[in-house]
Amino acid sequence: MPGNGIDLRVCREVVIHGVTAERPGFPRRLSYAAVETLDATDWRILEELQRDGRASYAELARAVSMSASAVTERVRRLEQAGIIRGYTAVVDADRLGFTILALVRLRYPTGNYKPFHELLAGTPEIVEAHHVTGDDCFVLKVIARSMRHLEQTTGRISGLGPVTTSVVYSSPLPRRDLTADLSDRQAAGSG
Repeated sequence: MPGNGIDLRVCREVVIHGVTAERPGFPRRLSYAAVETLDATDWRILEELQRDGRASYAELARAVSMSASAVTERVRRLEQAGIIRGYTAVVDADRLGFTILALVRLRYPTGNYKPFHELLAGTPEIVEAHHVTGDDCFVLKVIARSMRHLEQTTGRISGLGPVTTSVVYSSPLPRRDLTADLSDRQAAGSG
């Protein structure tokens, strides 16, 4: 454990996908949760669902060599524990004409977060927002149709404070599934 007494292995990432009535008090404290212990079958179910979130219980049952009812119960338990937070479609922004991806770092000089909430609610080009440590306060993932569109969007963001924009050339690893291998490495102390 670091010297401040916080075990960072159980710290949940703070991600803002949008401002809703359920999330009025940003910035929120980092929330902590007990680490759930999963067996090999739970991990196989998670891996299958991350590969194909539309897989039926029968398909999952075949993949993990269990009955459909047993798999259904395990999936429900994983959902109730908050390990599975939901199911979603992965949409290709390029195919919709949003061919530019940028990471925008925002240094936000005030403790009044209402304008930031309003920016998030009114700027659909911001598809992710992360509250971070360091000189910058937020890292925003922004999509745009053109450089001019990106410039307009970052101009709105810069109304709240200084920004630094990095255009993404490519994404060799846009997303990684969470697997038992990751958990095993962390448990072995190599993570």
